[in-house]
Amino acid sequence: MKKILMVLTSVSELGDTGKKTGYNVAEAAHPWKVFKDSGHFVDFASIKGGQPPQDEVDSQDPIQVAFTTDETTRAGLYNTARVDVVDANQYDAVFLVGGHGTMWDFPDSEGLQNLVASVYDAGGVVGAVCHGPAGLVNVDLADGFRLIGGREVAAFTNDEEVAAGMDKVIPFFLADRLKEQGAIHVFADVFAEKVAVSERLVTGQNPASAAGVAKEMEKLLAVVIRQEKAEEQHESEALRAEKDAKKAAAADSEH
Repeated sequence: MKKILMVLTSVSELGDTGKKTGYNVAEAAHPWKVFKDSGHFVDFASIKGGQPPQDEVDSQDPIQVAFTTDETTRAGLYNTARVDVVDANQYDAVFLVGGHGTMWDFPDSEGLQNLVASVYDAGGVVGAVCHGPAGLVNVDLADGFRLIGGREVAAFTNDEEVAAGMDKVIPFFLADRLKEQGAIHVFADVFAEKVAVSERLVTGQNPASAAGVAKEMEKLLAVVIRQEKAEEQHESEALRAEKDAKKAAAADSEH
């Protein structure tokens, strides 16, 4: 079992429009189910901590309903940790949940940038979906290179912003900002599923891609688990061989 941290926006209003926003519940719920069904432990954090704002729940989606009614999840969301006090060493993966609010507080959060870089530098997996990749902006790794530099990254497209009527509301176009920082923006048709995997970075284009991102992250984590089990078995066999050798040596000395 691995520990995964899901990070949520703390922004509750779309700019100065007066319209409410928050994290996208579908983009949290569907990955949560993938991680939970795989036996992993899921924690929650947000930019400011406390209870993060959420978009409306689709009551016709049983996964969203399960997510919002699960007692453990409700407790975790009631008082999330602030990203700048989270111990990155506690987590094997971090998943950046989307929602338009992320466009205002993810890109300039040094706490989030440090968290993402720390998890990746330690060999962990980083995932993000829809507007969640706004949290990949400005992330520099220990080697001095940008995390998204030269990597394929999927995120909400300019055409999707127009289709959603948000192109005049958002502070910038996410796809353009990612490309400005050296990412190779890959995409499918408007609102179609698209998941990109670049080493240990997994990104998705929109809500339809959320579960797919989590599944690809799960594949990467499964490889790590198999490697760890193989190493444990090798160490166990080496220790057993050492003990057997000592017993044999002791037996020979008695004769």
